[in-house]
Amino acid sequence: MIGAIILIFILYALNQPLLKSYKKKYFFFSVSLMNKLYFYHIIFFLVYYVYASLNPSDSKSYFVKSSNQDKVWLDFFSTGTRFVEFVAYPFTNSLGFSYEMAMLLFAWFGYIGFVHFYIFFRENLKQKVQIWGYDLLVILLFLPNMHFWTASLGKGSLIFMGLGLFAYAMRYPQKRLFALLLGSFIVYMVRPHIFMFLGVGAVIGYFTGRERVPLYQKVLVYVAFAGGIFVMSDQILAMANINEEDVLGSFEDFSQVQAGRLVRAGSGVDITSYPLPIKLFTFWFRPLFVDAPGALGIFVSFENLIYVLLTLKLVDKDFIPFIKKSTSLVKMSLVIFISSSIALSFVMSNLGIAMRQKSMVMYFLFFVIISFLEYKKQKKIALFQLKKKKLEEQERLSGYPAPALS
Repeated sequence: MIGAIILIFILYALNQPLLKSYKKKYFFFSVSLMNKLYFYHIIFFLVYYVYASLNPSDSKSYFVKSSNQDKVWLDFFSTGTRFVEFVAYPFTNSLGFSYEMAMLLFAWFGYIGFVHFYIFFRENLKQKVQIWGYDLLVILLFLPNMHFWTASLGKGSLIFMGLGLFAYAMRYPQKRLFALLLGSFIVYMVRPHIFMFLGVGAVIGYFTGRERVPLYQKVLVYVAFAGGIFVMSDQILAMANINEEDVLGSFEDFSQVQAGRLVRAGSGVDITSYPLPIKLFTFWFRPLFVDAPGALGIFVSFENLIYVLLTLKLVDKDFIPFIKKSTSLVKMSLVIFISSSIALSFVMSNLGIAMRQKSMVMYFLFFVIISFLEYKKQKKIALFQLKKKKLEEQERLSGYPAPALS
C-alpha cells in the first residue's frame, strides 16, 4: 500500500503540467476544481479497494492474469477483457506494480476521463446553469456512483477515459485528431459495440446540427466513422455472437441468454419480458430504494433519484423544438445515449451490472439536459429583454412611466 500512496502524489505531480496547459487554452478551465476532483476520485479508489477486499471483484483477476510471467505483452492484445490486461501488463509485469498500485493507475485513467468531460461541457455551453442553487455541472462532476465505477482496475475506468477523450475531440475533430483516435481506439478495444454507437451518433450529429460545419469536416467524420464501423463490423458482431444474416434475431437470442444467465447468478432482476420503456427505466434509474441490493444499492438510489429529477426537466413542450434547432454535439449525445441504452438494457438484467454499465452513457444525457436548461434560460432572458424593450417604447410614446417588470 505504501507504493500506492507514493503513486498518488506522483500522479498528482503529473497532472499539473496537463491541467496548466488546458488552463492556457481555455479561459474557463479551473485547475483548482480539477485538483479537488482528483483527490475526491482518490477517495473512491480507496472505497472501491475496501469493497473489492470484501467482495468478488474482476480487478483481482485482471491483476493476476496481467502479471503472469509466462506470457508476453502481445498475447493480451485483443478486444474486451483481455485489452484491460494488455494495458495493465507493462505496469504489473514489467514495472512490478502491486495490486493497489495497478488499481490506482486505472483510477487515474478514470480521472482523465472526468477532466475531458469537464472541458466538453464548459466549452460547449455559453453560460453556467444552476439548479437547487448550485452549479449543475459541478454537481454532475462529483456524483459518487460515477466515480465509484471508474476508480478501479477494470473496463469502467478505461472506457470512461476513452469516452471523455472522444467527447472532447468532437468539437474540433481535425484539430484534436490524436484525442479522437486514442479515445475511439480505447472504446473500440474495450467494448466494440459502444464504438459503433459513437460512430452513429457522430455521423447523425454532424449532418443534422444547426451550425454550419464545413463540408470537408462532415466528410472527414463520415468517412472516419462509417469506414471504421464497416471495417470492424465483423469484430463488433462477433463480440455479441450476432449473425450478420439475422442481426435482430440473433441479438434477441443473445440478450435473452445473457439476461437469463445474470438472473440465475442470484442478484438479477428478470426484465426480459418487460416492454422497452420499462427496461430503459430500469437501466437508467434503478435501484430506487425499494429494490436496492444492499447498502450500496441504497446509496446509489439517492443518486438515481437525482437522475430522475434531472430527466424530468426534459418533459417540457420546448424540448422537441430545442432538439430540432440544437447543435451537432447535442444531437450526437442524444443518439449515443439512446442507442447504447437500448442495446445495453436488453442484457443488463442484473442491477449491480446496470449500476456499473450506465456510467458509460449518463454524461451524454447530462449534456443534453444542461444544454436544454441553458436554452430555456436564454429563451427566458430574450423574452424579458423583449418585454423591456416594448415597455420602454410604450413609455417613450406615452410620456408616462411604464410598470416595472417582475
